[in-house]
Parts: sequence; structure tokens; C-alpha cells
Amino acid sequence: MDLSCFKAYDLRGRVPDQLNPTLAEKIGRAYVEVTGAKKVIVGYDIRLSSPEIAEALSSGLMAAGADVFDIGLCGTEQVYFATSHYKMDGGIMVTASHNPKDHNGMKMVGPESRPISSDNGLNEIRDRVLEPFADAPQQGQYEPLEVMSAYVDHLLGYVDAASLKPMTIVCNAGNGGAGLVIDELEQHLPFEFIKVHHQPDGHFPNGVPNPILPENRAATADAVIEQGAAMGVAWDGDYDRCFFFDENGRFIEGYYIVGLLADQFLRKTGGGKVIHDPRLTWNTLDLVKAAGGEAIESKTGHAFIKQRMRDEDAVYGGEMSAHHYFRDFAYCDSGMIPWLLVAERLCQSGQTLSSLIDARIEAYPASGEINRTIADPPKVIAAIEAKYGVGAKSVSHVDGVSIEFDDWRFNLRMSNTEPVVRLNVESRANIPLMEEKTQELLAEMDRLNEEG
Repeated sequence: MDLSCFKAYDLRGRVPDQLNPTLAEKIGRAYVEVTGAKKVIVGYDIRLSSPEIAEALSSGLMAAGADVFDIGLCGTEQVYFATSHYKMDGGIMVTASHNPKDHNGMKMVGPESRPISSDNGLNEIRDRVLEPFADAPQQGQYEPLEVMSAYVDHLLGYVDAASLKPMTIVCNAGNGGAGLVIDELEQHLPFEFIKVHHQPDGHFPNGVPNPILPENRAATADAVIEQGAAMGVAWDGDYDRCFFFDENGRFIEGYYIVGLLADQFLRKTGGGKVIHDPRLTWNTLDLVKAAGGEAIESKTGHAFIKQRMRDEDAVYGGEMSAHHYFRDFAYCDSGMIPWLLVAERLCQSGQTLSSLIDARIEAYPASGEINRTIADPPKVIAAIEAKYGVGAKSVSHVDGVSIEFDDWRFNLRMSNTEPVVRLNVESRANIPLMEEKTQELLAEMDRLNEEG
């Protein structure tokens, strides 16, 4: 049996050769045997293969003795929400996020929506799949569960409804599932939504929803300009990530959204801890300090950030990859809470999104994440550290290597999920310096790679 769909954080693979109903049924059985779960939430995304895989998964869970609470077509965050809100033993979301349309996968959580990844159960589930199974003496029960209304009520609790004013927002669900939530929220908000690629459609007629790819941004940007909207928001297929466009249709780097959300959240809480990743940091550190909070660095990746948030009781955590985590959302990531907070900030401040962001880009210009395919990543990273570490103000190994000087810094790390090295560079109020150092580092990486 091909178990290559088991990854570090979740399952992803092609249907049917790497993931299919037969394997999904066994995964359900193995999940119960490894975790001991008795009550499990199951949800699925808009992919054409998702209902069948979710049904087979549910059969396996019930055969192993667990009760299944089926929340139907949803986003990953609704599985997180339902698992914690209804105090279930675990939850499984059938999704392949932004992978190609012939792929599918699963994201698994335990009690309190704690992630299940390769270091705390996922490898055991993978290994257990290969062994024979016997049915549990008592079969589990199946129950459909409606969570949308409780989930929407929860989302609305993050914003002060009285401070919201009418404005136009472009929303691009990418034919994923986000449109269903927007339709529900719309009834409670004074905003006019311009809906782009709104209908859920697993054929992905407008391409796989992944707004991080520049070629996927035009539809949102163009609609913002045409409609004179205050901002644009686009999501990936299972809408656990959201991406922002200002009123000029400009795509905003996720790094600057982390700072904006940290600031907005700390204004509400009057302080608290904020978790951030090490790739780009200065803007976040500056805003968190100014808002009376404490910034804490964590290794990149949702399992690491969620654990660190729990350890520190942090109110908010943000990654520049457009994952945003909230203490009151079971420390999980949501693609809906961030845009609600940004919209609230626009209403309260009377400022445009571009003016809020421009000030931060000028203060801390950044390269954005640049990926390079490198034959021997550890060797290249070590050589870069040996060269640049000399005379640096600080060298950190929280995630890859971060090297800091008085007026610029960079982070270089291997991807957790792809065979690439990722570079991020930023400076203090000096765009030419940031651009110069970015080119210098890329040239050095290329040279080292050619040397082999």
C-alpha cells in the first residue's frame, strides 16, 4: 500500500493512487486505535473526491467504535472550531488546501483541536494502517451536526459591531468554500461584498485557489479597482489562509498584515503576548512593543506556533505565509477572523489600507520570500552563515539561520514541505540597502550552488 500521502503535518496525495476511499477507511480505524477518540468531527472541502473520501473515513471511524459528527462541506477552521467548541475528542478535515485538483488529503486534530503531526501520532497512524483490523464490539454512531450558526456567532465576537460602517469589500473565494461563510456573515455586517469566483466548484474553473501565486491575484485586484472597494480579500480552497489587497488593488505582503493584526488585537486586550516567525521580524517587534505587548519568536510551522501560543498563553500568533492564530479560536488558524479585524480597523481609524501599510513598508522594507532550488541546502546555508556571521550583531538558529546587523537582517531556511531554500531580507527605512543585500545574497547562493 502506498503511504506517501503521509507528510510531516498532514496527509496529501493524488486521488486515487496515493489516497482513495479504501485507504481513507483504514485511516479512520487507525486514528481511533492510536488516539482512543470516542467522538470525532468530520468535515470536507469542495474537491470532487472529498465527499466519498469523507464517507469512507467516517465508516472506518465508526467501525473502530467512534461516534462521527459530520459537519459536511466546510473550511478547515470549522473542524477546529467544532472540535473545541463541542469538546470532541478529535477532528479530521478532508482537504488538500491549494494542491492540484486531482489531489486530496486530511488535517487531523486531537482534543482542544491540538494538531496531530508526525511527532505526536501521525506516524503511528501511518504505521497502524498496514496491520489488520477487527471491528469494535460496539459500532460508532453517525450524526450530522450543524455548526455554521455557532461558528458565525463566534467570528462576530472578534469585532465591535457598533464601530463598523458601510464599505465595499471584494471577496474572492477562488471557487473554494469561503463564499458560503461570507454569505452567512453578510446578513450581520454593514459591508457590501463584491463576490468574485464565489460559487464552490471542485472543478476549479478559474484555477486552484492559491492567491500566493502572482498569476492568481489579478481577478481580485481588478475588481477592487473597478468597484472602488476599500479592500480585497482572497482565500485558498479550505480558507485557513487569507490574503489582502489595498484599495489600489496592490497585493500586501503577509508580513505587514501580521503587524497590523498584532496591533489591532493588542489594542483590544490592552497587552499580552504575540507569537511570530523568525523570517521577518522588525516591523512586528516595533508594533507589538508600541501597543504594550510582548513579542515572542517561534519556529515556522503551524504545529510549532500553536504549541508556543499555548505555552505562553499568547493572544495572537502570525506567520508571513498568511496563517493567523487566535487564542480564543482554540489557538488555531482562521482565514475569516483576520479580514474582520482589518475591516474593523479601517472603520475605526478612517484611514485607507494603503496608508496603514505604506508607513510600515517605509519603516521596514522587506524582500518578500524568495525561493531557490539548491542541490545541497545545508552546505549552502552553512557557507552563508560562515561568511555573514562574522561581524554580525546577532546570529540565531530558531529556524534556519537569522543574521542581524544594525540596519539590515536576513533569514535563510530550508522549507519544511518543498526541496527549496527560502530567503527573506529586511532593512530599517532603507529600500536600496534591502534590495542590494537581497541581490548580493542570491548571487552568493547561486555561486555556492554551482560550485556544488
